[in-house]
Amino acid sequence: MHALPVVSALPPLPAARELIAAVVAVAVVAVAAPRGRRGLAWWPLALAASGGLLAGMAVAAPDALAGLLPFVRFFAIASLLQSAVIVGAVTAWEWFARPMPRIFFDVLRWLAVAAAVLVGLWEAGIDAGELLTGSAVVTAVLGFALRDTLGNVFAGLAIHAEHPFELGDWIQYDANPAHVGRVVEINWRATKVITLDEAYVIIPNGQLAQASIRNFTKPDPWSRRSLFVITPYDVPPQRVQAIILDAIRGSFGVLEHPAPSVVTNAFLERGVEHWVRLFTTEFDKRDRVDGMARDRIWYALARHGIEIPLATQAIRLTPLPGPVAEPPSAAVERRRRCLEKIGLLAALDQDHVRQLAEDTADRVYAAGEQVIRQGDPGGGMFVVMDGRVEVTASAENTPTVRVAMLEPGDYFGEMSLMTGAPRVATVTALVETRLLEVGKDAFGRVLASRPELVDRLSAALRERLFERAQAIAGAERTVPEVQDIFRKIREFFAM
Repeated sequence: MHALPVVSALPPLPAARELIAAVVAVAVVAVAAPRGRRGLAWWPLALAASGGLLAGMAVAAPDALAGLLPFVRFFAIASLLQSAVIVGAVTAWEWFARPMPRIFFDVLRWLAVAAAVLVGLWEAGIDAGELLTGSAVVTAVLGFALRDTLGNVFAGLAIHAEHPFELGDWIQYDANPAHVGRVVEINWRATKVITLDEAYVIIPNGQLAQASIRNFTKPDPWSRRSLFVITPYDVPPQRVQAIILDAIRGSFGVLEHPAPSVVTNAFLERGVEHWVRLFTTEFDKRDRVDGMARDRIWYALARHGIEIPLATQAIRLTPLPGPVAEPPSAAVERRRRCLEKIGLLAALDQDHVRQLAEDTADRVYAAGEQVIRQGDPGGGMFVVMDGRVEVTASAENTPTVRVAMLEPGDYFGEMSLMTGAPRVATVTALVETRLLEVGKDAFGRVLASRPELVDRLSAALRERLFERAQAIAGAERTVPEVQDIFRKIREFFAM
């Protein structure tokens, strides 16, 4: 009586046990792997499924059993080793440290596959050592061909071991200062970065391991930016430095801590070079940070009458017709018309208004620049000639509120002009704005000739202060009496 062919086609017991063990190991990985890493079970599951598929083919085709059995055992052993790597190495690593880098996991995974191949060769009766030594020429050729690839792999391992940067860090990856990018991927062969030009750059790890890497994000999240400004020799350097520091305060991306600083850097043919050092966490927007800081500096220097000197070179130019400059008399007339529209100055006659227009000056502010700040000492009033400004203020234990939006013809800062009191609000230019500044000295000369104006000014100032208190708190607040303001004005102008 013949034996049933199906029985003879079943895989031997060791192979069956190994397949069952591989499936059980996959289940253990799915349960024991760290949270968020259970997706790693797909790789050993795929190997176990491949072995099971080959075992099924062997059952269906008994004649092919002998040829398929080594492959069945290879997939089963490879699946077991992969599961051991995930449960043993990855789980143990992430129990004590941060998530294992992908390159380390890839190396362990392929080492497990190589071990499965060696086990398969050993069970087949093949000495792996003799196989390698018997093909020395092939080994040498492969080693030469894979020299760069292996170098990149070991360099990637060194990068992960030394940890010079992480995903999301901004680095400079060679000596060219333009080669700066944000790290988006680190794999076994290369590191990938995206530059500010949105260029996708792939840097071999071997090249990166030999370069001097500058990390702009570590160890602190901020990085320093450097700007250079040249001013004339006839302006004291410390005055320029104070103007620059005040101008860049509050500019986009400029941190207050660490605080910016300005030093005299060099004496050049054009003038004195000042080195502006500021810190920012907006490294991906560093061009905007630098540009807006330069805008603030330009406007601030222009308001103080400081011109950035041109290069002194002998150049022969052919003059072309240009725009006609505004005559001084026209500028005074323009300011006079602007001052006449201010209700606070309605009591002045035309001669005093013209005198005030001759003693005032235009100031231009950039969009987003603060003209005055609440709490700062004051001494002048401003009239909006062109542009638009926003007035904000806050009382004790109350949030900052918008008090008003001022447009051409409106004015602010009259309390500080009249009494020398600190600024009661913060005024910020919303667009490029031209202001007419009325200073204490100019207004003092007018009051000296018209002392009776103090009574009217006191009443007008009290009404303005009452409106501001209501806008901030939404309720009636105590404001100084007319006699108090009257006394402060007379004391401030020594009348």
